Amino acid sequence: MLRQEEIANVIDAQWAEFQKGDAGFEREILAQIPVLPAFATIITGIRRSGKSTLLLQLLRQKYGNAFYLHFDDIRLSAFETGDFVRLHNEIGKRGVKTVFFDEIQLVRGWELYVNQLLREKYTVFVTGSNASMLSAEMGTHLTGRHLSIELFPFSYTEYIHFLGKKNSRESVESYLHSGGIPEYVKTEFAGILSALIDDILWRDIAARHAVRDIASLRQLAVFLLTNIGNTVTASKMVEIFGVKSPSTFLEYFSYLKDAFLFDFVPIFSHSLKVQARNPKKVYTMDLGLYTQNAISTTENSGRRFENLAFLHLRRRYKELFYFRAKGECDFIVLEKNAVTKAIQVCLQLTDENFERELGGLRQAMQAFGLAYGQIATLNQADKFEENGATVEVVPAWKWLCE
Repeated sequence: MLRQEEIANVIDAQWAEFQKGDAGFEREILAQIPVLPAFATIITGIRRSGKSTLLLQLLRQKYGNAFYLHFDDIRLSAFETGDFVRLHNEIGKRGVKTVFFDEIQLVRGWELYVNQLLREKYTVFVTGSNASMLSAEMGTHLTGRHLSIELFPFSYTEYIHFLGKKNSRESVESYLHSGGIPEYVKTEFAGILSALIDDILWRDIAARHAVRDIASLRQLAVFLLTNIGNTVTASKMVEIFGVKSPSTFLEYFSYLKDAFLFDFVPIFSHSLKVQARNPKKVYTMDLGLYTQNAISTTENSGRRFENLAFLHLRRRYKELFYFRAKGECDFIVLEKNAVTKAIQVCLQLTDENFERELGGLRQAMQAFGLAYGQIATLNQADKFEENGATVEVVPAWKWLCE
């Protein structure tokens, strides 16, 4: 519990720092942030993807004055549910109707307070680095009263504009190694990405879910980073790590996904049971994390490139799958219960892999009645037409800017 004066001092200190902050490079998603009366706007994403900076950009663009409070502050470590009453008094004293809360999910009962603010006609923006804040808490008290948006690290186009690079094969290769965490792109200090992994594991997972075996959790994270683009299962993890229960790994998978460290792409099937029984492909949410934390003796350029394609698609589509029949297609896009796109990813088409890559894509196109499919490559361009269907080979520097 905190005294009224303590809360007021933290608010004033944070607001002064927040206003002095550099609004920095304008994010592409800024214009897409939904704002509706009586709805809370929830912005989530991996730590250090730029959520606080995005709030500052939004405030300066649309709001002359607002209330701001970041709960991931040591001075607020004793903040409890009952302290929301004192916080509400401070908001009222400042006479504002727009409220920005950073990492408010750290406090139990936050959704009740946000609901109260909405009833009192406040405009509320909330950020958080754990997706579970979008499920249990809001599903109970903010059902139908929140709008959600996910902030990713820099996209390829943001990356080249931020650094003033030309759109080229060389820029794509550079992005494949650095990823898009803004602080790292700016400084190239590797320690930022190592610390980021630890912050996520300790603060977003261990503290929230009472995970005691941090060493095993970190080993799993490194293993998954090293195996991006490959399929994984809980039973396979049991064999590798010697843990008796697959359910433990299923929990760890969900924690890592909720913290935006990884995502898992299922096989396409109309049956949820089939999806659950089959292995899922694992991808990291930033390629720089792979570069600095994976254990690999090779560049693994093909898997990096596939992960890059995943991130490009994941920014635009919620439902992604891989397709497997006689051959395999890397990505299937589902929109409104219909498959709309099939994309194959190949760093470079060669005599050895051409039939396999083209064949897997064509099988997917035939299965879903698609007349057009794409093969994303690093730097190749071509087009193939057969039986009224078109396959276009697109270089990454073009595809990533579409």
